[in-house]
Amino acid sequence: MGLLDGKVALVTGSTSGIGAASALLFAKEGAQVVLTGRRVEDGEALVAEIKTVGGDAFFVQADLNVIESIPEVVAAVVERYGRLDVAFNSAGTATGGPLATMTEAEWDRVNDTNLKSVYFCLKAQAEQMQAQGGGGSIVLNGSVLANIAFPGTTIYSASKGGITAMARAAAVELGPLGIRVNSINPSITRTPMTESMISANEDGTETHPFAPAGSIPLGRLAEPEEIANAALFLLSDRASYINGHALVVDGGQSVM
Repeated sequence: MGLLDGKVALVTGSTSGIGAASALLFAKEGAQVVLTGRRVEDGEALVAEIKTVGGDAFFVQADLNVIESIPEVVAAVVERYGRLDVAFNSAGTATGGPLATMTEAEWDRVNDTNLKSVYFCLKAQAEQMQAQGGGGSIVLNGSVLANIAFPGTTIYSASKGGITAMARAAAVELGPLGIRVNSINPSITRTPMTESMISANEDGTETHPFAPAGSIPLGRLAEPEEIANAALFLLSDRASYINGHALVVDGGQSVM
């Protein structure tokens, strides 16, 4: 039996990277999975891949920065599968640079995606779970940069620190309804969004400006599947008494 057998799962930002790896894993673990993102071709390709491994999924195109589209995504989930049991809010973006060079436009772009849209996803998902009679699990995708910092991370760190705080507050509010809310804080993960900034060290290991050589005790960057496994655990009934927790998945980077 899979960890999500019989559950309906929604994964945002599921056309690439951590979201795509999570959607595929959740389907393998027995969930009926709804994918959402902006790129139709990538979304439909992942649906086809899920179906080849015996899973059940469909794709809803949406730009979650258009807040009005978020309840429509949840409504599409319910129309197709009748309910929503678990949700992984994986969609996100990044920026970096010296504090003095950052602009209001960059602040708005990052926080609209990483914080504002996630809040309204959480809101719509929780409302649906409550309408079903309560119960459910929601995971927000944060970052280890909510725990540690590097020069040039001010805006991104602020958005991901907000995710951790949001999950804690929502866990307190929604816990009495049986709805658990947690976050995960990954270190740099090898995805299409990060690969352009990943380079090789002389010893063959990989480095990134926010995961420099020697900063990760395990000596390597994370793979999307490793973050997906953390989200799977928190969403599953095996984490039934974990609520309001920020699970750090960073290879030990934050303890250096």
